[in-house]
Amino acid sequence: RRKFGPLGWCVPYEYNDGDLNACLTFLEKHLYGGPISWPTLQYMVGQCQYGGKITDELDGRLFRAYAEAWLGPGTLAPSFTFNPEAPLVRLPGDFRYAVPDCQEVDEYKAFAASFPSVDSPEVFGLHPNADLTFRNKEVHQLLRTITETQPKQGGGGGGRSKEDQVRDKATELLRLMPEDYAEDEYLSALEAMGGLGVPLNIFLMQEVQRLQAVIAKVRTMLAVVLQAIRGEVVVTADLMDAINSLFDARVPKQWMYSPAGDEISWLSPTLGLWFNGLTLRDEQDRTWLQRAPNCFWLAGFFNPQGFLTAVQQEVTRAHKADGWSLDGVVLHTEVTEFAAADAVRAPAREGVFAHGLSLDGARWSRPEQTLVESAPKQLFAPLPVVFVTAVTKAHKKNMSGDYGPYGGYECPVYKYPSRTDRYLVFMVTLASRDHRPSHWVLRGAALLLTVD
Repeated sequence: RRKFGPLGWCVPYEYNDGDLNACLTFLEKHLYGGPISWPTLQYMVGQCQYGGKITDELDGRLFRAYAEAWLGPGTLAPSFTFNPEAPLVRLPGDFRYAVPDCQEVDEYKAFAASFPSVDSPEVFGLHPNADLTFRNKEVHQLLRTITETQPKQGGGGGGRSKEDQVRDKATELLRLMPEDYAEDEYLSALEAMGGLGVPLNIFLMQEVQRLQAVIAKVRTMLAVVLQAIRGEVVVTADLMDAINSLFDARVPKQWMYSPAGDEISWLSPTLGLWFNGLTLRDEQDRTWLQRAPNCFWLAGFFNPQGFLTAVQQEVTRAHKADGWSLDGVVLHTEVTEFAAADAVRAPAREGVFAHGLSLDGARWSRPEQTLVESAPKQLFAPLPVVFVTAVTKAHKKNMSGDYGPYGGYECPVYKYPSRTDRYLVFMVTLASRDHRPSHWVLRGAALLLTVD
């Protein structure tokens, strides 16, 4: 699964023959003690031997799903096969991934030699689209390498010089930059909305302050780039990196990271996408300063976890008479019937509506209100507007919900396609009426705030 990137494993682990031999040694010694205990074997393999290397909780969940599916009595049945029960795409050569029962070593060698040259992603539990994900990853890596290794100096032919192109681009970006936020103005607007005693108002103030810092940084650097091209300032190494990035239509590193390496804005592969994100974030914040939106663009926040915490605080305060406390509540989500943010005509009476989430590894069926298989060659699918609120832990435990006969799938929400704990926002429970939740675990289904 490692070749499929974050869709396969959140963290690429280096499994080796030592892990396999340790599992075989345990199984051999375990068999000496009597009949095999499958839960014991699953625990030792999935959480001790191989699982001991796993550092990501969701990767651990994935490996436990493999252990439950493949380490059981059914594995010993003569008819057992690793092939999917109903493959979405025909496997190469209709090969049957069975466990051979041979008498001679040559027979095993012959069976191993008959394997397809490229295994279908479905054998690993992934959707056939995962192969397209792998090819996209390889192509992007190739193009990035070509861009980074090409000469930065122009040839002797005609045409506009590199400096002319960077100057025009910097001038255009300066013209399109959002206006600065005046502290007195946004504090007055927040006061009119209830003041800083309201948790969401505190969150909005923090978002505006961070956005203003980014706007000021970008505006200053663009002005310095123009001065450097005119020969008015000394060109430093950082300034040259910024000029090269603008020339390649990439985002200057200084716009995304602090000198210490902390993320100060948002990550985008191209300058156009990053600047479009800047204007959209500015639009959402300025609109919110006038009136809270009916539906929030979750990807437009520097700190989406802080937004969800503020929602929990507001719901908890609304139930103060019921004895609710912040440490006694958890988030609760529901997928609504609103296809887009424009369809939401009024704010939620309690909690918030959020949009901008995309499904990777699955898609959402609005008529059936459930997770279904991805459409062929469609890597990402939009999720309808999500309702987010807070409920007590006791209430959450007693909530059954209409999630299907097998229960809901706890779907992780990530800020970026890179699925690490650093970018994990929260978990959303999605209905799964046709498959068990473990099916979507093996599919690698997740929600992303941005797909670029």
